[in-house]
Parts: sequence; structure tokens; C-alpha cells
Amino acid sequence: MPSPRATFRSSLSAGLCAGIAALAFTASPALAVPAPVNAVATATYTTSTPTDISGSCAGQNAETIEATDPAANAVYDEWMGCKGIGVTASLNGGATFGTPLTLPGSVGQKGGRSWDPAITVAPNGTVYAAFMVSRAGLTYPVIDVSTDHGASFTTAGVITPPDSGNWGDRDFITVGPDGTVYLTWDYGPSAAAITTICASNGSCAFATGDVNAVMQKSTDGGRTWSAMSHISPGYPNSGGDSAPILVEPDGSLDVVYQGYTVTNIPTDDLTVAYTYAARSTDGGATWSQPVRIGPDAGSMNNSEWWIDGSEALGPDGTLYATWDTQGTSTDTGWLAYSKDHGATWSTPVQAPPDTLNVPHVMQVVAGPPGIAYVGWLGSSDPRGYAQYLRTFSTTQGWLSAPARISQGFGTTTVWPGDTFGFATLSPTRLALAWGSAVAPTASTDSIWAATVGVTLP
Repeated sequence: MPSPRATFRSSLSAGLCAGIAALAFTASPALAVPAPVNAVATATYTTSTPTDISGSCAGQNAETIEATDPAANAVYDEWMGCKGIGVTASLNGGATFGTPLTLPGSVGQKGGRSWDPAITVAPNGTVYAAFMVSRAGLTYPVIDVSTDHGASFTTAGVITPPDSGNWGDRDFITVGPDGTVYLTWDYGPSAAAITTICASNGSCAFATGDVNAVMQKSTDGGRTWSAMSHISPGYPNSGGDSAPILVEPDGSLDVVYQGYTVTNIPTDDLTVAYTYAARSTDGGATWSQPVRIGPDAGSMNNSEWWIDGSEALGPDGTLYATWDTQGTSTDTGWLAYSKDHGATWSTPVQAPPDTLNVPHVMQVVAGPPGIAYVGWLGSSDPRGYAQYLRTFSTTQGWLSAPARISQGFGTTTVWPGDTFGFATLSPTRLALAWGSAVAPTASTDSIWAATVGVTLP
């Protein structure tokens, strides 16, 4: 069946807003308190005025994802909208963006539709934009390519599922130093086995199904693709999904994925999930035994509708991972790091200071050695969805309180998407983009973009 992530939802969920009246980010009293002798200096942020980069695309625009090309001072944003999947480029470091394009192959054909954008830039500047489609009983990723800095795109190729009537969802794409393109996606042999739990003002999660995190690669620019390798062990009912991938300088592959506990086989009931790290040193042919990150930090429930799990690689080889967990009436966002290629991980630290029972859509990017930037899109503030940023040091801990990057607040009655855009233009310059339905056009989302300069202590 087609992924529920393509459905834009707009009705209010009373449960989502329960208990939200308490303001999550409280201001400190204006008192002159002497600084402790060992006080950590604070990182500061210079944020551009957020701009609506989707204005020429009528209707709903949501679920953006982002990539940068620092060599070209370019920022690329891709999202669900523009009658299919929209994309736009900035060639001046995010100061201005071009008119959005609709990616070829993303407009619905014979009842088909498209969702889950993913984007990356190769070392030679080639831009790869991927998304999911469901057509003629098959669900699969399409890969578009641009060799002119996003001015135009053509379809490089599609991935043909090995099973008719298959299920597919959430693709991630990256390119290695040698130009090999790697793509992960969620795959199941049978869409009929999938049942969902849908939020009235979000998208859907999976209650049952043969879900698996798989990887394929292309050595000819996305035209042809290898057979699947299975990242999450236990195919075809491994419980794995949402698997961002990155490539280390030596070509090793690192993946962080969400792994659900599967019970009652063959109905494959999905219960609670944890975040796992896996690694391949042979180009994805085989994968290490997954390592659970933050085993004592809690678990994800099977009604979490946003994309959970993000990873980044620092210039010193440090891996960073973010995710969020759900308790009975709480939701907590976490950060952990690994200095041994994912074999072991630090004790998780809480990133958003609140644990309100609302979405915390978490992502991480790496800065200078030992520095990670953590972003999240959340509705902890009673005024609605906002985009936040915080800086972490592996030696000093948090270097700042959360900074709100968005100016307006997005209404919680309109789904903002399951992701947001987050990338670096330099070790201390960030690009962000997010979906929010901000008044006076609060009935639909726009894609907002801003850049942030970071001054580190």
C-alpha cells in the first residue's frame, strides 16, 4: 500500500495538546549572579530572517529535507509540494532561493503519488534528489539528478522492487568519495501485511508488517542499482525502518535505524522500538551486528508518526546520533556520540529541555572537531510548532540553551511534515528549513528557510 506519509492532515488532536499549557522554555530571572569559576562559555547565534521559499507553489508544502555544497556556497531544499516533490536551490549561501521546480517523475500518474524526499550532493557537485512513489501495484524510490547546481533535473533511474505488491517507505541517499551513490529505504515484500496508526494532525506509524531497512548502491550515477542488502537482521520481518546512511572517508558505511520489536509472527505486530547503529566495511555487502544506542534512555512507541533517527560524522571521526523516546505521557529527545565507529556510544544526554508529550523531530549535524549542532522541530511551546537549535561539545556538554530559529509559530492543527532541513555550509555556518502553517495562511504549510552563524566559545 502507498505510504501514509503522503497524506496532509489538518484536524486537531486533543491528545497531542494535552498538558501543553506549561511553557517548556522558561526565562531565567534577570539577576546579577556571579559566574562559577569553571563556567562554560555560551555559544551564540546570528540568525537570518526566515523566508518562505515555497511561495510560488500553491497548497500544502511540508516535510522538507536539505543538503549543502560548501564548495559552491549552495543550499538545496526538497519537500512534498509543488504538485509532487518540489526543489529549490540557493547559490549564495541561503541568502536567496530560486523559483521551485517540480521534480520529474514526482507528479501522480494513474492514481500514483510521491512522498519522502531525500537529497544529497556528490563530491563533484552533482545533486541527487530521491523520493518514493507508488504506481501500478509497486512502491519504490525514484532518483533524479542535476548537474547544473539545481537549475534542472532529469530522472536518472528507478529502483525496481523484487516483489509485486510490495511495501516501501522513507528513503535516504548519500554519495561516497568515489562517486558511488548509496540509498537506504524501508522495504517489505507485502503491502497487504502493513497496518497503520494515524494521527489526526500528523502522518502515520506502523502497527504491523514485514518492515525492513535495506540498502542499494549505484556506480553509474543512479541509472542502475545493486540488489538489496539487509541492514536490519531478520529479513523479512526484522522490524527495521528509517535508516539514514553516511560514508566515512575510507568508504565505510554507517547507518542509524529504528528497530521495532516484532511479536506474533506471521502477523508481525510492531511493539516498542530502539535506535540501533550498524556498519559496513565492504560497501554494504554485509553489515555488523547492530548496536543499541542508549539502551537505558527508553523506547519509541508504535504510534510515533514522524521520522525518528538522525546521524552525523565529525571531522575527527566522531559519530553523533539523535532520536526521541516516548513514555506513558512524555516525549524526550536525545543525543549520543561514538568515538569508535559506532561500536560503543556515550551515555545519552537530553537535548530539548522539556519532556512534554508532543513531537520532538530531532536531527544532528557536525561542526568542528568535538562539536555537534542539534536541531528539533517541536510544539512544546503553547503557541505551536517552532524550529530550535542547540550546540553540544563532547568535552564540555551543552554550550547553549535552546535558540528558537523560527520567528512565527506553526499551528498544531496542520501537519508540518515528518522532517526538517538541516545542513552545514561551514563548521560554524548552518542552513535550516522547516514546514509550518504560520498565520495569516495557517490552513496550509509553507517551507521556511534561514541561515545561522555560530560563534563558539
